Amino acid sequence: MTQRLPPSLTPLDIALAGLLHELQPVAPIDLPLTEALGCVAAEMPALKAHPPHDVAAVDGWALRASDLVGASSYSPLALTAPPAWVESGDAMPEGCDCVLDADAVATAGPISEVLAEGIPGQGVRRAGSDIAADAAVVAPGMQIGAGNLMLARSAKMETLSLRRPRLRIVNVPDDSVSARLIADHARACGAQIAEVEAGARDAASIADALDVAACDLLLLVGGTGVGREDAAVSALVARGEVLAHGIALEPGRTAATGRLGAVPVIALPGSPDHAFATWLALARPVLDRLSARRQQAAVTLPLARKIASGVGVAEIALLAEQAGTWLPLAVGMLPLQSIARAEAWLLVPADSEGFAADTPVGAYLLRE
Repeated sequence: MTQRLPPSLTPLDIALAGLLHELQPVAPIDLPLTEALGCVAAEMPALKAHPPHDVAAVDGWALRASDLVGASSYSPLALTAPPAWVESGDAMPEGCDCVLDADAVATAGPISEVLAEGIPGQGVRRAGSDIAADAAVVAPGMQIGAGNLMLARSAKMETLSLRRPRLRIVNVPDDSVSARLIADHARACGAQIAEVEAGARDAASIADALDVAACDLLLLVGGTGVGREDAAVSALVARGEVLAHGIALEPGRTAATGRLGAVPVIALPGSPDHAFATWLALARPVLDRLSARRQQAAVTLPLARKIASGVGVAEIALLAEQAGTWLPLAVGMLPLQSIARAEAWLLVPADSEGFAADTPVGAYLLRE
């Protein structure tokens, strides 16, 4: 039997609330630094100061600045003892607070003369100047970036405590572009991805692929509509619970939500723009909850031109920054080139008719 949409669409906020109900973040795991990029930080230990003591920032002569007042090439300062030569990274000798260039000290036999003054801290990296004592690699709830990994390596850490939700993406045949688009975005959010393809488009084949034994969130891509070969929701009915089918979201009306046991399931339409909109509005918030990711701050800019929207259905708008404004690229229908070009997205609420030009709106960046 061909699957059908219910007579009325489920409001987006109700569909999302059903997915998030009693959903808890996944437990932290310790991951090596080579696997940490993009994952969300759990509790981070306090770091020790780095460098632990003053070190030379350049190669040169280690001296005390207060001893060099008045030294110049016209009035060389004779030293009572040869100065210490240091290489970049060496600990500063006791009592020395500056490093002069090699040609600032002239040595002739046992006599050394200084030909320039020094300033305290010149050529020196102070203790704790790179990493302050009690600092952390990153705050909990933030994604690990390349700079955070640099701090961890400088602190000689080998692992980090992170949350990495396990995401299983089931692709219904013939919708590989959409499945890959979603997998790429999910991977950038720090999820551990397992991608599988249903054996065929029928309900039994799709149901066989709905395995949640080792996943925290299951996404089903394709087959959510009312076509003769659409059977994703029927498969979900056979294996678990359907919470909603038909969401008041444009694009993405045929999306569905459900559960297999305690695991939330989101069935995304097969069209790339519908799948992408459903990812932004439903799947991404669920993934953020599972990873305990801090809520992303909206970037508020005035609109370069108006956004018109119909009342009753929430709509996704894609935006690009242009001269300090948000330029709408597409609303409701999202061409592939707009998805590729977009820098941010905006949800136009179901009760809104849109926004006038020059209205400040808060949009969420697609790439942080």
